[in-house]
Amino acid sequence: MPGGNLKIIRKRIVSVKNTQKITRAMKLVAAARLRRAQENITRMRPYALQTLKLLSSLAARAGEDEELHPLLARREEKNILLIVLTSDRGLAGSFNASVSKAAHRFYLERTAAGANVTVGAIGRKGRDYLRRRDVPIKHAFSNIFAGLNYDKANEIGQVVTSEYAAHALDACYLVYNEFKSAITQKVTVEKLLPIEPMKIPENESAIDYIYEPDQRTILESLLPLYVNVEIYRALLESVASEHGARMTAMDNATRNAKDMISRLTLQANRARQAAITTELMEIIGGAEALKG
Repeated sequence: MPGGNLKIIRKRIVSVKNTQKITRAMKLVAAARLRRAQENITRMRPYALQTLKLLSSLAARAGEDEELHPLLARREEKNILLIVLTSDRGLAGSFNASVSKAAHRFYLERTAAGANVTVGAIGRKGRDYLRRRDVPIKHAFSNIFAGLNYDKANEIGQVVTSEYAAHALDACYLVYNEFKSAITQKVTVEKLLPIEPMKIPENESAIDYIYEPDQRTILESLLPLYVNVEIYRALLESVASEHGARMTAMDNATRNAKDMISRLTLQANRARQAAITTELMEIIGGAEALKG
């Protein structure tokens, strides 16, 4: 019996060691991809923040004049599109679950308040999570993270802006993991449309810009650009967060495998010692029987 236990324990040790090799390799791959993703979001953030600041200022000065541009309109939020950013793969700790749960809470809260909420899913994990909970998936954007670039954000942006301009939407929100560090990601729910106008102090007057060639032409160029830039930034944030979460998860898995190997090795040594003791007792017992 002890010999049988020893064989089982040794097989488990080999299995855990093989798993440890996989998790260590996945950690190294995630670390290499994280460096590139972190560089991308570091370069993108200043441009995105300045674009948001400029458009908030323009919205404050232009008001809610839908004739200037449809994206300036502010309506009661009856029809809401929630764009959920998760990944297509797992093994990233709580990365996908945290965003999916936040999206589901948003859906329940807004539907309870009487709004019609539909989802634009980017990433298979979030789409499957929400679909299992009967959340209506209006758009399922696929193959976004394979060769991610601005053009893919533009494709999503065109869907959002066209539906908002056609009054099919009254508001659009993004929910994603904002990248803080390799071990920290913050779930963020951010309003994409309508654009929140900059708050101008009461003691200051809103001095308008000088537009060249004219205000309408500038807004037609900048407002869709703002939507695309914000979506692209959120995608880059999500990618960097995913690699950071996967690197951390695989590092934890590697260390857990090491601890498990140590415990199994101790069990194997005890089982081997018990087997040797049993054999010695049998030999001594046989020798005593021959003497008798």
